[in-house]
Amino acid sequence: MKKNRQQMIMTGLIGLALFLIATGLSFALFSFFGKARGLSSLSPLGQQDHFVVDPSLPKTEACPLNGQLFTKPEKELWAKRRPLAVMVENHAEARPQSGLSHADVVYEAVAEGGITRFMGVFYCGAAEPVTLAPVRSARTYFLPWVLEYDALYNHVGGAGRCNDTTVDERAKALCQIEEWGIRDMDQFGIGFPTCYRNYDRLDHPVATEHTMVCFTDKLWKLAAERGWTNVDSKGVAWDKSFEPWMFKDDATAGDRGASSSASFVAWDGYEKEYGVRWDYDPSINSYKRNNGGAPHMDLENQQQLTAKVVVVLFVKEIGPVDSHAHLLYNDVGSGNGQIWQDGKTIKITWKKPVRTSRTKFYDAAGREVQLNRGQIWIEMLPIGTSVSTQ
Repeated sequence: MKKNRQQMIMTGLIGLALFLIATGLSFALFSFFGKARGLSSLSPLGQQDHFVVDPSLPKTEACPLNGQLFTKPEKELWAKRRPLAVMVENHAEARPQSGLSHADVVYEAVAEGGITRFMGVFYCGAAEPVTLAPVRSARTYFLPWVLEYDALYNHVGGAGRCNDTTVDERAKALCQIEEWGIRDMDQFGIGFPTCYRNYDRLDHPVATEHTMVCFTDKLWKLAAERGWTNVDSKGVAWDKSFEPWMFKDDATAGDRGASSSASFVAWDGYEKEYGVRWDYDPSINSYKRNNGGAPHMDLENQQQLTAKVVVVLFVKEIGPVDSHAHLLYNDVGSGNGQIWQDGKTIKITWKKPVRTSRTKFYDAAGREVQLNRGQIWIEMLPIGTSVSTQ
């Protein structure tokens, strides 16, 4: 009996040793070949074979969304996709946000109660995977901008399904997404690991509505599985009718304006948490964003958000129009505005004749304004909003 027990122990030890040797050998082989293939490190979401930008390659390819120059491999990647529009909130508890620094274009407008919301449009600048947070719900006046790009639309629910009698017909974003044929990537139909709630993203506790995280690479992968690539089911490319803005190179140092800033708040009385200031830095010919009295940072890279161009659109604000305090903004049509670039202010007229057409910007002489290459921010403000410059 004692001899049998010893044999069992010995057999167990030999088995454990063989298991450890096999595990170590497998890990060594995986590490070697993984590095040879350029794979990223292990993560809680599993091994990911991610695209990595080669900084040594020349940037010769212009992004159709904002004119910024990228490498040929980056273009080869974005050419297989269509733009991705993502709703990101701006509640004070939810800051800092994740991912906005990688958007090609960012739109900002009030959601409710003086609290603004962003819609980042990701295409060229998101070759490497981007974390997006906190993703929030859809609003009707963002949809005409989604349609400009024939984009995928990522959000978490939204205002008003078609049968919801509590929401004003004009504000029913979810109904309009369906009726207008927008390629909907509502998180309510998307699970882990593409989107999930991360309660530990920030260093302080937040309400559940501020915790949704999604990932660009996984959203594009899911879109491809749904047949939503750069072309539709009939082979028509997303950009067949797309009208790019006109772009130019930065003004020379001698033609740039001096250091300056411009500030505003969409609703009076909300300056402390939702006041915005853009500070022009002539050394980089860009505008640095301040949000609620502090530098507006991207959590993922700890960098202050900047823009090459800031466009201000003044539009008519209507509402609240129902018991949910939903608002409406007339961002289809025309109106006045401003463009800030090269340290200077240009007074403009904006025009968007129909829901699906491109919003264009014209100077006092009626010429379309050429925009600097790089990230562009569109700030939609109610008519009469005071913009202070200094």
